[in-house]
Amino acid sequence: MAVTGVGQTAFGKFLDRNLKGLGAEAIHSALADAGAVAGDVQAVYAANAIAGLITGQEMVRGQVVLTETGISGVPVVNVENACAGGATALHLAWMAIASGQVDVALAFGAEKMAHEDKRKAVLAIATAMDVEEPIDTNSPSPFMTHYASRIRRYMANTGATATDFAMVATKAQRNGALNDLAQYGNALVTPEDILGARSVAEPLTVPMCSPIGDGGAAVLLVAEDALHRFPDSAPVTIRASVLVSGSSPNSGLPGAIERAAKAAYEQAGIGPEDLDLVELHDANAASEVMRYESLGLASPGDGPKLVRSGATQRDGELPVNPSGGLIARGHPVGATGCAQIYELCTQLRGRAGARQVDAPRVALAENGGGWVGGDVAADSVHILSI
Repeated sequence: MAVTGVGQTAFGKFLDRNLKGLGAEAIHSALADAGAVAGDVQAVYAANAIAGLITGQEMVRGQVVLTETGISGVPVVNVENACAGGATALHLAWMAIASGQVDVALAFGAEKMAHEDKRKAVLAIATAMDVEEPIDTNSPSPFMTHYASRIRRYMANTGATATDFAMVATKAQRNGALNDLAQYGNALVTPEDILGARSVAEPLTVPMCSPIGDGGAAVLLVAEDALHRFPDSAPVTIRASVLVSGSSPNSGLPGAIERAAKAAYEQAGIGPEDLDLVELHDANAASEVMRYESLGLASPGDGPKLVRSGATQRDGELPVNPSGGLIARGHPVGATGCAQIYELCTQLRGRAGARQVDAPRVALAENGGGWVGGDVAADSVHILSI
């Protein structure tokens, strides 16, 4: 099957916009990109994480968004999987087509996070962990404080430095400056600027962390034998779609990201050496470096070496997050997984403008969500190609 249409709103803090408008804009864009109309859609998978806590829309979020799209009367599944919701929705759409239940399925994610009380969003994100476990609610970001203890252990074990993480954040900002839909971007920023910024939790500074923001993204999937119905589309093949949950500390299993990547490579019949482009879940700059290893882009302990080599720069051997990633493009949590697919399709089609990487043909997206029992609560990997 293939992606025939993708759409994304600008990401940012929009106090004057609502969840319906953000989701509907992305859906309309995806349908237009595919040369499709609302009546073509046979099933919808709608991702959102925290609308209940932020806006009070606790239920039927997908159906509410669809009231502004013309799509009605079809199955709608509302998906919550923390920050991995968008990729989870995509995986469910993929499953619906792979099983033969439908020919055309829509996955979208929309998130309204910006609020006059910023603390409300920060604490909402903290529910992506077990709320019965103690967290530092006085921290500027409880989730990043939780991350930081793992990062410090990683630094001790690998020799990674705060400068390595600053280099990743600098890459993100410079790439974001080339993305009109990105929440942030600064073509002139330096690692020294990143290191000198306000601290969140040692070693993380503010520009090393993904921001709070609003946005929507959507992906239209079509079965191979139905592609002829959309002659004006530019299909991008989905070669792998994988979703896993985290492993318990005593299970003896590898971590969720490693398992998801391994399964995706096997499903696609490729290895990490075959990738031309990656969009991964850089909730913060250190998590990007750690994911290099989990995804097999670097050997265990060699994530920092990959950063220093320059290979993950937009003009490097394996560009990572040319969109700006979560750090600069933004992270409206339910929308992120679909936004990654938007970027990969845009790049594979050669339509990324100033941020276009050189002739990519095979690309990987990795979207993680939550933290439970010492591992990512949910992780999804997709591999696309032209």
